[in-house]
This record gives sequence, structure tokens and C-alpha cells, in this order.
Amino acid sequence: MTSIAFIGLGNMGNPMAANLVKAGHAVAGFDLVAANLDVARGNGLTIAKDAAAAVKEADVVITMLPAGKHVLSVYADIAGKAKKGALFIDSSTIDVESARKAHAIAAGHGLLSVDAPVSGGTGGATAGTLTFMAGGAKEAFAKAEPVLKPMAGRIVHCGDAGAGQAAKICNNMILGISMIGVGEAFVLAEKLGLSHQALFDVASTSSGQCWSITSYCPVPGPVPTSPANKGYKPGFAAALMLKDLKLSQEAAQAAGAVTPLGAEATQLYALFNAMGNADVDFSGIINFLRGAR
Repeated sequence: MTSIAFIGLGNMGNPMAANLVKAGHAVAGFDLVAANLDVARGNGLTIAKDAAAAVKEADVVITMLPAGKHVLSVYADIAGKAKKGALFIDSSTIDVESARKAHAIAAGHGLLSVDAPVSGGTGGATAGTLTFMAGGAKEAFAKAEPVLKPMAGRIVHCGDAGAGQAAKICNNMILGISMIGVGEAFVLAEKLGLSHQALFDVASTSSGQCWSITSYCPVPGPVPTSPANKGYKPGFAAALMLKDLKLSQEAAQAAGAVTPLGAEATQLYALFNAMGNADVDFSGIINFLRGAR
């Protein structure tokens, strides 16, 4: 049993922490939202009065927060109050530069740290099948891996500090681009009189195959578990896709990389969000491509 502090108990953090409890770990949690704490308490977490109290006796500290500024603020607050030798794992999706600064804060207090953003959405968080993309020293990753396993379907060590975040934003840029491409193809198929099922049967088994078709098809029917069958209730909201695409473009600009499709996808998701679809699943952009509001 490991003593774990989990800070950030929202839609992703709560089910992740619940899986750690199910695995037999002692988990102390903290969040600024009272309703999230109520859910966490029901999941078997001990609720701390604040972040500092949560980390005081923890061997491992996991954060799942909205943005880099929140991670850096929390790290600055708790790193000096953490147990000697504690491991810090940040599973937020943030910019690479902030991730590296968080590592530096931890290192300044003699703590090991890993940036370990996730892919898999709320469904993967609940099922314990998330993909973790980890960045950090080999020693830190070796300590983090067994802690991550109850929450994971796959864990990949991507490299040194910030590499996990780099992998996440590259992956999600692919996802944003591919979902738009799949949506365009299904809209064209509709105009040509081709059924959704026919296009799915062809594209899912030939050269057009990708995750956006096989696992998350943006039209009802072919993939029963996709949000298209539930009115595009989000597994991964359009607002989160836009956040990740913006991070990819910030990174591309900083690195001098040319990403025209990533830039175009960012613009399309910005329009989709601005039209009131921030809380719609990102696959719902197919309706935007049809011309619907």
C-alpha cells in the first residue's frame, strides 16, 4: 500500500483516484470544488483540508489540474511541505515549458517528478485503461510506473522532463485533424447517397482506417459506444480539444515547426466552440461541417 495525495478531483481526477483506492492505496484528496470532494469521499478517499495537508504524509503526489499556471502554483505551494523523497506526478495536460518548470520546482526541493498526461477520456479514467505518456528521469519513471498501473491500459516513458506533454499535444493534434477529416468524409458520403455503415465498413478496414473511425466514429450506428449515439455527450469535450490544439500551436511556434493542418484544425475548433459547442463532444464537429449550428 502506498500513501498517495491526489490534488484535482474533477471529471478525470475522481475516477482515477477511485481506481487507486480500489488497488489498495491510501489516498488523501483535495479539490476546490465541494461537490467534487463529496464524490471523492464516496469513492473512499480521505478528504484533506487543503493541498498542503494532503501531501504532508504522502509518498506520491498526483496532480490533475486545468492549466500550467495552476500546476506551477500548486507545486510552489506544496513542494516544500512534502515528505522527503516523495514522488510528484502531474497528469494535467499543460504546455511543455510549464511542465519543465514544475520539474525544476520539484528538483529544487530534492523530489523526483514525472509529467504524465493521459489519453482515454473519462471512460478510460473510469475503466482504468488510460494511456499515460511520461516524461522524467528513469529513476522517477521506475517509481511512478507501479503507481500508475491501476489507472492505466498502457504506460509509455517518452523521455526526459516535458516529453510526456510533448507526446500528448502531438497525439491530440493528430486526433483533432483526423476527426475533422473523418467528419468531412462522412458528410461527403451523405451527399453522395452512401450510407454511414457502408463507409464505415470500407474505411475502418482499409487505407482510411484511424481511431477517429474505428473507436470514435462521429455518426450514430457503426460504433455503439461512440458519443454520436448519445447526442454527442462528451467523453472529450470540444473545449478540451481546442485547449490541446492551442498548446500544439504554441509549441510549434516555439520550436519553429510548420503545422498547417494543426493550425487549420485549431481555427475550426475555435469556431465550433464559439458557436456554443464547448461542452459538446469534440466529434460533434461533424455537425459544424454539415453547416448546422
